[in-house]
Amino acid sequence: MEGRMLGFVIWCAVGGGFLCLALYSWFSKRPVGFWANARLFEVRDVKGYNRAMAKLFGCFGLVFLGLGIPLLESGSQVWILLSVVGVMAESIGAMVVYSLVIERKYRK
Repeated sequence: MEGRMLGFVIWCAVGGGFLCLALYSWFSKRPVGFWANARLFEVRDVKGYNRAMAKLFGCFGLVFLGLGIPLLESGSQVWILLSVVGVMAESIGAMVVYSLVIERKYRK
């Protein structure tokens, strides 16, 4: 029980980190980047862009927290596979939303 609980607490800390990133993005005056080690394109509406990024990071964090619930299951380890596959799909979805929606809308 203790190992599962510790795993869930760590999972929630990571999800909380994404929620903190969403808050930081919401109130930031400079454009917030999405890709690591990549130059950010010229943003035409910084406030709108940051709000869109905050929504993306906030939704990501909430779904991430929800996907951590199977870690509390004491039965079969198959449910943990749902968490792993779910986070992979969620990450790909976030990349698609950023590239096809947010970047196209706010690129100068």
